[in-house]
Amino acid sequence: MAVALVRNDPAPVPPSRRQNPRSRAAGTAIAVTVPSVVMAGLGTWGLDRDGVWGDEGVTLQMAHRTLPEIAHLVSHIDAVHGLYYALMHFVLAPYPGEVLLRLPSVLGATLAAGLVGLLGARLARPRVGLWAGLLYAVTPFVGRYAQEGRSYALVAAGVLAATVALVRALRARGRRHWVLYALLLTGTAWLHEMAVLVLAAHACTLCCARVPWAVWRAWLAAVACVSVSLLPLLFVSRGQSAQVAWLDKPGREQVRGLVYSFAGPTEVVCAVVLGLVVVGVCASLPRRGEVSLRGVALPLTLVPPALLLGISQYQPLYYDRYLLFCLAGVPLLAAAGAERIVRLVPELTRSRNPVVGRLLAAGGVVLVGASFVAQLPTHEHDRGPWARSDDLRGLAVLAARELKPGDTVLFVPSPGARRAAAAYPADFRRLHDVALARTGPEAGELYDAETGAATLAHRLRKIGRVWVVIDPRAGRPGWAPTSGTDRAKIEALRRDFELSEEHATRSGMLRLYLRRR
Repeated sequence: MAVALVRNDPAPVPPSRRQNPRSRAAGTAIAVTVPSVVMAGLGTWGLDRDGVWGDEGVTLQMAHRTLPEIAHLVSHIDAVHGLYYALMHFVLAPYPGEVLLRLPSVLGATLAAGLVGLLGARLARPRVGLWAGLLYAVTPFVGRYAQEGRSYALVAAGVLAATVALVRALRARGRRHWVLYALLLTGTAWLHEMAVLVLAAHACTLCCARVPWAVWRAWLAAVACVSVSLLPLLFVSRGQSAQVAWLDKPGREQVRGLVYSFAGPTEVVCAVVLGLVVVGVCASLPRRGEVSLRGVALPLTLVPPALLLGISQYQPLYYDRYLLFCLAGVPLLAAAGAERIVRLVPELTRSRNPVVGRLLAAGGVVLVGASFVAQLPTHEHDRGPWARSDDLRGLAVLAARELKPGDTVLFVPSPGARRAAAAYPADFRRLHDVALARTGPEAGELYDAETGAATLAHRLRKIGRVWVVIDPRAGRPGWAPTSGTDRAKIEALRRDFELSEEHATRSGMLRLYLRRR
């Protein structure tokens, strides 16, 4: 049974004005290649910045663990990132450094930009794909996570690849396309389970296309396969919900922040992009096949964020980076709006001169370039030393410079102060960790486990000199230790030791205490 066509166009495109298949193929290749190259360039710009921040530090320390140790960890913590950690174990095996840590995210963002271009070219025309892909590539929110050693850029690429497979399945009606769709969504959801929210967006796409029951049945079969494959992950991660207990219920400020993240961080760029999106939503475009650009891009942009924001009113799970994969709908709609504006000029749309088409495409590229220039300060900030909340490398370098082999060290509080040691273990080697009970891999935890308060107090009686690594949060007003071991550390330092030296970095302090005489 054929899939029903959804026609909103005023009239069919006359044969004389349809694009030559070879010309369209060449245009599609450009729409995919140029954004990919631009995204690769922006992704590698500043990739070698020194140091990692907290979440990247977790990824980096996974490189030092074996696959059984990773499996032990994710059985009771961080299951949502289990597949990503296993992948990064192999990626970082040759050399666990910062550049290699972030390179998969660059590749994911590069692939995503090309897929945005491909969607625009297939659902509208090649220059729409070119504009959309470039606009995606120059958006700072994309650039930020293209340079971060976490899974979000890869998840965005996976969702877009599944969306391309969905469009192909709706047009070709072949079983193999639905199999590919299911496989792509399964792999992506195992990278991060929030990717399952795109299923709701794809359901809306099918509704917009008014597809027959046969297509719904094929899609539901694919969704069932994805759901069954995710049951182990959902079962395990449900018991780990305490990991996101720190998230707050989102409100207007979070919604406003998400709009600026998707459309652009500056007032002018955001207003122009949103204006084009409105035009793209309200007006139809000539298109090929059964699904429209609007029917794909609008649900992708709105449905997953609406679901996550709604769920988070009862169980806070909202974090803007979880929705990076939804951003692609904005440049697609904006490019569609720009195309619609171009079509309001009959002299341009009726011209059969290929030079006119190339000039129009080039004009759109120039406008995207202007938006990049307007957003350049944000790009530069995101690649600077202060873009992330902390810099674990700076604290590790300080420790390597000041601490000597055999020195006694305490971490206050644990595990927060242990993040630098976990990410850069070489800088903390051959030290006497007086509170250590079991290493993180042995305990199946992200960080080393510490002994009890009584045992620690007994060990400290024999220590005359101790270095203390202090997390920045311990210096904030109102902070108090939550564990008995941390309270024992602070009490012993106040009662039996006096401060001799202090060194500070953005990610913590290093203090030397000497026993009182």
